Order: sequence, then structure tokens, then C-alpha cells
Amino acid sequence: MARKAFDGELRSIEERLRDLGRMVEEALAAAVDALQRRDLETARRIIDGDRAVNAVRFAIEHETLVVIATQQPMAVDLRTLAAVLEIALELERIGDYAKGIAKIAIMMGEEPFVKPLIDIPRMAEQARNMLHRALQAFFERNVELARAIPLEDDKMDALYDQVYRDLTAYIIADPSLVDRASYLIWVAHNLERAADRVVNICERVIFTVTGEIVEFDAEVA
Repeated sequence: MARKAFDGELRSIEERLRDLGRMVEEALAAAVDALQRRDLETARRIIDGDRAVNAVRFAIEHETLVVIATQQPMAVDLRTLAAVLEIALELERIGDYAKGIAKIAIMMGEEPFVKPLIDIPRMAEQARNMLHRALQAFFERNVELARAIPLEDDKMDALYDQVYRDLTAYIIADPSLVDRASYLIWVAHNLERAADRVVNICERVIFTVTGEIVEFDAEVA
């Protein structure tokens, strides 16, 4: 009976984590879309919606700690619950990056872009795709998928480097563009960091299933 109760509570916690993942995925995609379309109203909604992301994360933390304190989980179960706490935190941080992009969209207002947005939307799609599959890896306990996703982080780094080089060249050629170019560099920076957070999630998935500590060397600031 105790095991049945624990399994039910764990399913409930994981369902909340699914909800949080969906919220963050949508916020990340919507923030870049709002920037592209100069949709300031959507940008404001993303900023306001970050409070809901934080609330869900804290609810997950509370429920998880209650289960740890009252159910005395076994080793593998304890790793799962610890993973939930870590993944929820990583998701909250990715939500912060989405909020940051939305704020940049508002700061830019109707100012024209220094250059057409090509690589930044690619980064957003890549980050969202990586995040979606990392969460899939956790819910399916798929170690092979969790090991494969971090290999794609090099692609994100290359896209960020391309954006940085392109925009820096614009600044050198015309210093009056520094603010507008810097805004876009920060957007790319947030997306690159979001991908690094996804790598952290993958590390946690592997530890949850195998007990193996793996570091893929993603640097998150």
C-alpha cells in the first residue's frame, strides 16, 4: 500500500514537471517570435507569465520535499526525486532566459534590426527541440537519448559565435549601432545558455537511471 501511495505521488509530481516543461518551451519560442514580429503585447505576457513558471517550480519543490520527508524513498527513487528538483530549477532558469528575451523585445520597440534575424530563430528552434527531447528522455528514462542531446550543443555554440561575429562587425563598421546590435547579442546569449541548461538536464537523467555522474562540460553563467 505504501508503494502504491508513493507511486501515485511521484506521478503527480512528474505531471507537474511536464506542465512546467510545456510552459517553458512555449515561453522560449514565443519570446523570439515576439521579438521577430515586434509584438510587444506578447512580450509583456511572457514577462507576466514568468510568475506562473516560478509558482509551479516552487509547488514541485514543496511536493517533492514532502514526499522525501514522509515516504523514505529507496535509493533509485531518491535519485528520481532529486532529479525532479534539479530539472525544475533548470526549467525555471530557462524561463528566466525567455523573460529576458521578452524584455529585450520591449526595449527594442519598433527600432529596425541591424540585420535580418536568421540565426537567432534557428537557435530558438534548436534550444526548444533539445529541451523537449531532454524532458522526453527523463520521463521515458531514456539514457541513450540523454547522451545524444548534448552532442548538439556544439551546433548552438557555432550559431552563437556566428551571431556574435556578425553583430560585432556591424558595431565596428558603425558604432551608432552598438545598442541595437548588443540587444541581439544578448538574445543569442540567452538562447545559448538555455541549451547549456538542457545539457544539465541530460546529465541528471543519466544519473537518475544509472547512478553514473557524467559532465558534458556545458558552461552555464
